[in-house]
Amino acid sequence: MHQPKGDFAETSSPLSVAVAEDSARVVDRVAEALRARRLRLAYQPVVLSARPDRIGFHEGLIRILDPGGRTIPAREFMQAIEGRDLGREVDCAALAMGLDALRRHPALRLSVNMSARSIGWPRWMRILRRSLDRDPALGERLILEISEASAMTVPELLAGFMAELRPRRISFALDGFGAGPVTLHHFRELAFDVMKIDAGFTRNVHATADSQVMMSVFLAIARQLDMLTVAQGVEAAADSAWITALGIDCQQGFFHGAPKLFPDGIAPDPASI
Repeated sequence: MHQPKGDFAETSSPLSVAVAEDSARVVDRVAEALRARRLRLAYQPVVLSARPDRIGFHEGLIRILDPGGRTIPAREFMQAIEGRDLGREVDCAALAMGLDALRRHPALRLSVNMSARSIGWPRWMRILRRSLDRDPALGERLILEISEASAMTVPELLAGFMAELRPRRISFALDGFGAGPVTLHHFRELAFDVMKIDAGFTRNVHATADSQVMMSVFLAIARQLDMLTVAQGVEAAADSAWITALGIDCQQGFFHGAPKLFPDGIAPDPASI
């Protein structure tokens, strides 16, 4: 009888092999898009709950364009590249495009996503410091957005990074609060300016008692720590109304506006990154 040879036969399955191959294809696709300068930011508005006709700031969401021009959102590739050097290069591209947009649009306030791993990436830090040295006022309109999971990989390093940039008047947002492993101890020490509540608590919140309790708790924590609150993933009028009544400061989601490459008042990003 044929015997499996080596660890591969013992630990692999057709499914795991297919997943690995698919991940490799995703990585190759992103790397090729980066080389061809086919990365763009899509801008999604974050509106004031009390005045949804007013935009507090935009979030710049990284996208890649395939050779046919189709826009591919980050959820389809970010997990595959997060732990790789390629993920840091994508962070560099997003930061460069975001800073350029801030320079070109003096009224724009923008959040740009980053991984905590990029703090130690020399090119990312050079892009940020050089831009702020050339135009110190950019810091007042820049929000660096970091996910809970990423923040907890290097909380001490992140705390030092945030303290270094505070004099530059940059703000910091914790993305997806409630869905990750953040501890209240680290949360207090890091002192984020913005709490972005995960969409899992927002969707159907008007009819979900557990989510209502959690949202109320999140709001109480944010108020105690003097943080702006943003409800993510708002997709229905009933949820928006409940969130507004609770007192959440801002809302983000398709109900208020989808991410757009060329929203009103924001010119297209240059092709170069």
